[in-house]
Amino acid sequence: MTIDAESAWDLILQARSAWRPGTAAQPQRLAGHPALFEVDPDGTWKASGVVVNAAAAALLELYLPLLRPRLAIGQLGQSLDGRIATHKGHSHYVTGPDSLRHLHRVRALVDAVVVGASTVTEDDPQLTVRHCRGPNPLRVVLDPKRRLSARHRLFNDGQAPTLVVGTVAAPAPGRAEAVVLSPADDGAGIVPADVLALLARRGAHRVLIEGGGVTVSRFLAAGALDLLHVMVAPLLIGAGRHGVTLPPVDRIENALRPAHRRIALGEDTLYELRLT
Repeated sequence: MTIDAESAWDLILQARSAWRPGTAAQPQRLAGHPALFEVDPDGTWKASGVVVNAAAAALLELYLPLLRPRLAIGQLGQSLDGRIATHKGHSHYVTGPDSLRHLHRVRALVDAVVVGASTVTEDDPQLTVRHCRGPNPLRVVLDPKRRLSARHRLFNDGQAPTLVVGTVAAPAPGRAEAVVLSPADDGAGIVPADVLALLARRGAHRVLIEGGGVTVSRFLAAGALDLLHVMVAPLLIGAGRHGVTLPPVDRIENALRPAHRRIALGEDTLYELRLT
């Protein structure tokens, strides 16, 4: 008997539901098969009584480590020259279909996905799982000044619960729920740790910070990310919006150089940077 990629994804979704804060990681049994998969908390695994083909093994090795009970993961898709969009904000699509499928798989594994107000304004995203099987996460929009209107799709489509987080009180747009948090000391946004604490109180312990570049950079600079996924396309935009922007360093040895792994996603390359 051989386990293929579809069956492996079923196993990953089972593990998603089993591993929560306060519970120990237990061996996961793939429904409908006699194989026993022993999975350690660090995502390593072994199978007994079954053959796991190469595509299935690649999925298990990539996604099982993302199922730690608590996780904050940032995600950016960019060109070789570090741009996530053109100078006019056009970004569909910098990366290819394999990277898009990967993004939707990560959405399916987390409890909540977070974006900034500019991403909603420019992309009108759905933030749902459509390119793989899995549940839709809680959708969270950081809109400090509450400038977004109710016209955007995610506020009205009813496909997943939606939370708008601001620093001022205002009626919730459409079918969303509104929450107020204190502003950051610099007045430029919301404290990333406060966002993660709010979501944890609501039972959302695995969180994807999906965009845009400013939002991901704020979480990264604040030390609020455990992992950063940067998907790099073989594309040169030349000018446009940067992905990561951090405070300047004077010397290269002061730059971030975290442990990482590199994975091929079709023509793109995924760099997973381990920050904790």
